[in-house]
Amino acid sequence: MATPGKTYKRLRNIVLAWLTLVVLGGFLLDIPRINILEHTARNLYFHVPMWFTMMAAFFVSAWHSARYLSSLDRVRDTRALEAARVGAIFGILGLVTGIVWARFTWYVGQGIWWNFDPKQTMAAVQLLIYGAYFTLRASVEEPEKRARIAAVYNLFAAACVPFLLYVLPRQMESLHPGAEGNPAFSDITHPIMRVVFYAAVIGFIGLFWVLYTQRVRLAALNERADDIPES
Repeated sequence: MATPGKTYKRLRNIVLAWLTLVVLGGFLLDIPRINILEHTARNLYFHVPMWFTMMAAFFVSAWHSARYLSSLDRVRDTRALEAARVGAIFGILGLVTGIVWARFTWYVGQGIWWNFDPKQTMAAVQLLIYGAYFTLRASVEEPEKRARIAAVYNLFAAACVPFLLYVLPRQMESLHPGAEGNPAFSDITHPIMRVVFYAAVIGFIGLFWVLYTQRVRLAALNERADDIPES
């Protein structure tokens, strides 16, 4: 029977091998010429999956926050924090890859990096909401009080995700695919691109699991070290 450590290592290696194939496929497979996007369309394999991964991470974090409120289990609070941390990293990467993509497609020749496009702006607001979550945690010293307040706020932050990233931007004029007047990615992607794209979504969510698991295990080790009395 495999131990948890061996199972983790096996899954980690599978995720890394999977992502290696995704990266190779993303750069080496031929793609059709898409108007305006050209070869920058390959960023679809990285930019969009990062947002999906961020949302998955935030919902995992909210799940553990909800479980903490019902059980007051400190492990749940730790899991909520680490999932949010890893999710925020993917969110920042998603925002940065989106900014660069827009710079060399929507704003090529204009020297513009940021133009307050609704999708970009709402994504930035969502990240700021989670930035406030981390700030809130840092401002409360008493562990149980901090965990309760953070859990409630985390549920609010997660509830904002579908509205800020999907509902509101789709009601506004935007250059971003899927917004009013622009086709969604499903309307402009070639079948071979969809294969790599879906594989990338699975791979990046798997990478989240690897990083999240590492962070939780590290937090557990640090907590045990703190409980050891000084000689």
